[in-house]
Amino acid sequence: MITSPAWKDKKYAVLGLARSGRAAVEALLAAGADVLVWDDRAEAREPYAGRCAIGDPLDADLTGYAGVVVSPGVPLNTHPIKLHADSFDVPVIGDIELFAQARGDLPPHKVVGITGTNGKSTTTALVHHILKAAGVPTTMGGNIGLPILEQEPLPYGGVYVLELSSYQIDLTYSLDCDVAVLLNITPDHLDRYDGDFGKYAASKSRLLAMQNRGQNSIARFTDARVLGKFAEGTIASILEDVLSNRGYVRSEQAHWPSLQGPHNLENAAAAIEACDILGLSGKQIRAGLESYRGLPHRMERVAEISGVDYVNDSKGTNTAASAPALAAFDNIHWILGGLAKEPGLGECEAELPRVKAAYTIGLAGPDFADLLEGRVPVEQCGTLDRAVNAAAAKAEAGDTVLLSPACASFDQYRDFEARGEHFRELVEGLK
Repeated sequence: MITSPAWKDKKYAVLGLARSGRAAVEALLAAGADVLVWDDRAEAREPYAGRCAIGDPLDADLTGYAGVVVSPGVPLNTHPIKLHADSFDVPVIGDIELFAQARGDLPPHKVVGITGTNGKSTTTALVHHILKAAGVPTTMGGNIGLPILEQEPLPYGGVYVLELSSYQIDLTYSLDCDVAVLLNITPDHLDRYDGDFGKYAASKSRLLAMQNRGQNSIARFTDARVLGKFAEGTIASILEDVLSNRGYVRSEQAHWPSLQGPHNLENAAAAIEACDILGLSGKQIRAGLESYRGLPHRMERVAEISGVDYVNDSKGTNTAASAPALAAFDNIHWILGGLAKEPGLGECEAELPRVKAAYTIGLAGPDFADLLEGRVPVEQCGTLDRAVNAAAAKAEAGDTVLLSPACASFDQYRDFEARGEHFRELVEGLK
């Protein structure tokens, strides 16, 4: 567990007792803080009976509190906790801010922070894998894996690799990453930013603005030019230039089996630059790229049946995320649909020549079918089981059945993981 003596005898409220909230409570209590906890679910509050105060921070006098720790899922633009905390001049923070506050008490280390609309999970896991394969003490957390406060501190020279959503960045004020990566920014989660893409982009770019002189940032040239949010004195790397500057040629991607497609070339470039900055050799980085085996639900090859590849890309939850998956294959039987985040096909338009047939599901299914009609053969299936069976019946050897929905999953599934697991189960049933 990661704690800090700076929290001792200070008062904190923790709102939301899911994974990161529970980890924050345990770390604060272990450090000797005075903690008030709350969750709307009674069963989530039960473990804290007798261990700390239980009550809704909205009903509490927050005078003298050091912070209100909230889950990243709490919408600051609509939830009353922000205004209530502001009235007492108390900061609303997250577990990432607590980690930032604890860094001074940890053995000397580095932090790599990775954000972007798409690709951040893959890039985070890839950087972590390359470091681990090279023998560097490392762990990953934030929006991936275990909550960072729940993990054991790394020894001297360790590297913490953090995947950071815009929500998590909104809740930290002192996380100065030694290496900060901004992969891309496309419209997403705009309900949390009052429909304003500029506010969303500004949230992402704060990861760069919080850095200090001499620290390194990595971003696309176009994003860097538009945002202009680099902290004074930081060292910027341009993502588009990484491969040539570091002596890589695009043909090397053929040797990275779990990093196919143009989007993964960009993810790999970000990981290459981050690891180069951290002092790894080209040989160590290449070995990590070749041995990386990918993440579940992100261009995950589930099976090959009768010469047909079945690929689970359930994490493609918007059109910008699905377009690179389409670009990575030919003769695609595309399963798409769910809860749309934006109108139209977006960046997927350019990849339609690769699509042999489409099978729509979920609430957005009829709209997608209308958009695709006359351009590719399309079948409105409604549900994933029907779509998988229909695609399997029509696919031929050499084809790819690709679940890359370009939509959120919440109309039919708990989350994209549940959707991807169902796809995997359905494919297993075809064998």
